[in-house]
Amino acid sequence: MRMGTAAALVATVAMAVAGCSGAGETGGQAVPSAAPATATGPVPAGLDAFYTQTVSWGSCADFETDGPLASALECARVTVPVDYDDPDGATAQIAISRSPATGDRIGSLLVNPGGPGASGLSMANVADMTDLAERFDVVGFDPRGVGASTPQVRCLTDAEFDADRADPKVDMSPEGVARVESVNAAYAAKCAERTGADFLEHVGTHEVVRDMDVIRSVLGDEQLTFLGFSYGTRIGAEYAETFPGNVRAMVLDGAVDPEQDPVEETVLQAAGFQQAFDDFAANCATVDRCPLGSDPAQAVARFRALVDPLVERPAETTDPRGLGYQDAITGVQQALYSPQLWGALRSGLTALADGKGDSLLMLADQYQGRDDDGAYSNINDAFNAIRCVDDPPVTDRTVVDAGDTAYRKAAPFLDDGRGTGAAPLDACAFWPVPSSAKPHAVDAPGLAPVVVVSTTQDPATPYQAGVDLAKQLGASLITYRGTQHTVVLNGEACVDDPVVAYLIDLAIPAPDLTCS
Repeated sequence: MRMGTAAALVATVAMAVAGCSGAGETGGQAVPSAAPATATGPVPAGLDAFYTQTVSWGSCADFETDGPLASALECARVTVPVDYDDPDGATAQIAISRSPATGDRIGSLLVNPGGPGASGLSMANVADMTDLAERFDVVGFDPRGVGASTPQVRCLTDAEFDADRADPKVDMSPEGVARVESVNAAYAAKCAERTGADFLEHVGTHEVVRDMDVIRSVLGDEQLTFLGFSYGTRIGAEYAETFPGNVRAMVLDGAVDPEQDPVEETVLQAAGFQQAFDDFAANCATVDRCPLGSDPAQAVARFRALVDPLVERPAETTDPRGLGYQDAITGVQQALYSPQLWGALRSGLTALADGKGDSLLMLADQYQGRDDDGAYSNINDAFNAIRCVDDPPVTDRTVVDAGDTAYRKAAPFLDDGRGTGAAPLDACAFWPVPSSAKPHAVDAPGLAPVVVVSTTQDPATPYQAGVDLAKQLGASLITYRGTQHTVVLNGEACVDDPVVAYLIDLAIPAPDLTCS
């Protein structure tokens, strides 16, 4: 399950209710010439030309790959080596955006929304209603391979992606497992063919944090000030481990625990979504004509009665695709990211009970990055490419099978009842390039004080992951009691006030701060 800020998901759906660049070739631009005489801050050996390049800010008109960007933003590209061990080789372009400070400027605040694979250019607006907009140039960026950055990871055509979504993939018989594995292997091969294996090998967090340090230098900051949401916390933690002396301040909200292996993380996330579903069902039961009924104890059974028939027959939609099983589940999960979407989820399930699937299909399209013309952003291809190099592949069938059983037990509302104790290997098991990291505790000696924010009933990044990451980093922990994914800059003063004070003045939040 992809992870990003709830605020971004809510904003995207709100725009849809109210109303692309292709893969590139590596080596498209030469190593930049060094314009300034010196870089800002320390420079790793052999990378002077990248750390001393000049940023040319301009219009964002050519950077809009995932929806419109605010007209007040400025955009630019920063050149980085594809392989930091070969700085004279092929290069990539990292797209960045900026909302300039309106007052007494401290420096730059770099922001990442999560994913992996989510475009971050719109995040330059995230602090507009706070004092951060006065004191910082707020800078968003598309990590390598993502959005407006080039080369771009691409695996499926738009038509292929539509077809993939229409496949329910619920047959866990030996034949069904073998068929899904063949689909996953073909997907991995297409990623290598259409993106290029040389670039695909270097799209992971290991390289992203090095790109961030180049960005820090060319923006003129001696040290990095960073706000990372969800997967952005993994970026932040790895940056802290790689460049601990280069961190000025760092806020990590909706934490990913670097010690967790992929199977453990998936099962814990399933449990988080079950909790969010239960909270939604309890809330729904208090309103008239709740599509899940007035008894929350019956909500899972009523939900399954609504979605299970879609395996055999999609629901009608004004779009000729119809609403299939996989899209129904995706639409529901997206709406569980935030209580602000519960109204849309109630409406979608009510419509589904009447045989209409338009609302849930819209939610699924927004999550999958599909626009009204049927074109997809590359968020899903980038998500898969990044996670497959960030973690070791799981190829032990006993581990995969046990993980599927545990997943179904952790999230009954997601269990289609077709489990057999066997499950297919995912695309990462067939990935054409090696992984570049493995689960481990973060070790960042000399790191400045940082802040971790964790929400008690976060569906995508469970609360305990934030507790554990804070311990690894020796960080201050802010606990938010709620059912949503991420909370910083969502209007909760109890959280936002200490976070803003920390980022501006480096004031450490009160110990064991808990908000609700």
